[in-house]
Amino acid sequence: MEQTPPIPVTQAAAAPAVLARRQIDWLPLALVPALALAALPLIGSGSTWVTLTAAGLAMGMIIFIIASGLTLIFGLMDVLNFGHGVFIALGAFIAVSVLGRMPDLTGADNLALNLAAIGIAMLAAMAAAGAIGLLFEQVIVRRVYGQHLKQILITMGGMVVGEELIKVFWGPQQIALNLPATLRGAILIGDSAIEKYRLLAVVVGLAVFISMLLILNRTKLGLLIRAGVQDREMVESLGYRIKRLFVGVFIAGSALAGLGGVMWGLYQQSVIPQMGAHVNVLIFIVIIIGGLGSTGGCFLGALLVGLLANYTGFLAPKVALFSNILLMVAILLWRPQGVYQVTNR
Repeated sequence: MEQTPPIPVTQAAAAPAVLARRQIDWLPLALVPALALAALPLIGSGSTWVTLTAAGLAMGMIIFIIASGLTLIFGLMDVLNFGHGVFIALGAFIAVSVLGRMPDLTGADNLALNLAAIGIAMLAAMAAAGAIGLLFEQVIVRRVYGQHLKQILITMGGMVVGEELIKVFWGPQQIALNLPATLRGAILIGDSAIEKYRLLAVVVGLAVFISMLLILNRTKLGLLIRAGVQDREMVESLGYRIKRLFVGVFIAGSALAGLGGVMWGLYQQSVIPQMGAHVNVLIFIVIIIGGLGSTGGCFLGALLVGLLANYTGFLAPKVALFSNILLMVAILLWRPQGVYQVTNR
């Protein structure tokens, strides 16, 4: 079929473009500063508050990177991928192998060389997770499109198989994943100590968030994808293969999970085959808080979860074990569809 010129595509994407230009709901944006300010008098010490806030924001950014792939897959493809955790674990173990083969870069007292090593590990993890994501979509997910219950069951089974395969290649034991030399320790701002790696996590998280917004809202590819979500038949009638675009979305979401696995592994400074499954619950809490499929909501939800975990861990460690569930319940009582509702699901 002859491909139609770009103008009809723009027209096909006009509806979602109009939705994108709707007036922004600013109220949820106040939740993050409101939580931070509410914690200040409870913590008492300003320097401790700065340290905890910086740690919470960094943790939130890493959680967002991990959850952004699943948000992308569910928001655009309506696929509940409970096997998302295996791509996280795979990314972390790829980082172990890649960084372990570059001791000259990771051990050098040079920030540029250390960042280069982490960058190479990130690219390798994203490539591996994206490739396995393609296989996962073709073999497992493609058979259960539109069937949420089957999606949950079959993708959970896929994650179990994936974890066992990771054990075959890397073993079942915990493996250390040390930070490069210049990213260890903290910098002092007054009396507050902020870990260097957390600053990197904030930068990477913001870069991922901004890139996702720009691609989905400012590029032809993003317009095509969103138009396909709104009216798949129309876009296909114009000669564009939506199936290929959606496969690309799944690969991108899996690659983001691999990137998140690298960041989470370096954050924990150790990796285990089950790490993806352990993080899965946290991921779903974040995307439920944000509104299923909302990139902006996922970003806000991750920041709220990260901040609350650090504040309650300092003020009431026992409460920290279930603080994220309490946060989710409170948000859903306020807005049952999450802070930013995408559509009725």
